[in-house]
Parts: sequence; C-alpha cells; structure tokens
Amino acid sequence: SARVSSGPWLSLSLRLRMLLRTSVSKLNKPGFFSYLFGKSQNMSTSPKDRGVPPAKVEKSEEEWKKVLDPQRYRILRLKGTEYAGTGEYNKFNDKGVYECAGCGTPLYASETKFNSGCGWPAFYDSIDANVERKRDADGHRVEILCSACGGHLGHVFGGEGFRTPTDERHCVNSLSLKFRPAAGK
Repeated sequence: SARVSSGPWLSLSLRLRMLLRTSVSKLNKPGFFSYLFGKSQNMSTSPKDRGVPPAKVEKSEEEWKKVLDPQRYRILRLKGTEYAGTGEYNKFNDKGVYECAGCGTPLYASETKFNSGCGWPAFYDSIDANVERKRDADGHRVEILCSACGGHLGHVFGGEGFRTPTDERHCVNSLSLKFRPAAGK
C-alpha cells in the first residue's frame, strides 16, 4: 500500500478542499450572491398585488424645476444619489409616514423602517402599490420610483439576510422623502 506524504502538498490540498467546502456551504445562505456579485438575485421587478396605484401626477421638467429645490430635482428627476450617511432620515426614528418629496404620495410607514447600516434610510416594505420597481439599464439593480410621479427613490435589494418580514431592503434617498408625523406627535 502506498503511504501518503504529510508534506506541503497534502497540506495545500487539504486547505483547498476545506475552502471549497466552506464556499459551497455559503451558496445556500441569503445574500451570498448579492455579496459576491454586487446585485440582487431573483429580484422581481413586478409590483406586489397590493391594490390600486395612486393617481398619476404629470408635470413638465420646467414645472418640476419650479416646485423642487435643485438637490431634490437632481435626486427625484435625474436619478441622483445622496452621499451615504448624509441624509436627514438615515438615523431618524419618529413615528409617522414618509411621503414622496415630489408629489406627497405616502410611500413608507415608519414601522417598516430599520437600521441596515447602509448609510441611507432603509425600509422593508412600501405602502400599498405606491412604489414601482424597474430594472436598471445595467441589469444588476432594481430601481424604486414613486408610482404617482415617477420620482426616483433609490433601489431595492433582496436576499441580504436582514431579519425582516420581506427580506428586502428599500434603500431610499432622504431627499426623495418628506416626513409626516403620526397624529398627536
């Protein structure tokens, strides 16, 4: 019978097998592909069947420029992004409703907001059918928009392993939102 050497090749071979076994076991964990490839796997772009979308708000770009300040116009109409950690609502925890800063449509209840540590306000669910989903041109991310005015809110990610009822993270620019406190607050 042949003897197996305990030299460096065995050690390297054993390490490679252990690494491969560990990596394969991570394939079954939520968020692995998002972490590995920087995109959400199996993220649906179709809205949930949650009722009737709000009435459409239609304005020309000139009208939007008159009603939005330059920063909000850049985010909502030009699909811009705030710097991480700079938004007013990132660490804001009052009770109430977050509305579209462009048209006032209710988008998120404060009860669905959670601390994801991403640097932007994070919600795990939207109000009714008030948030629309659309795959980005690059095909990697899913954009979220106000269903009424089409204002850019941010992006939605799924399968990241957050312990929320939907396993989704709506990563929203604070400038896309205005907060309405709960009655009596």
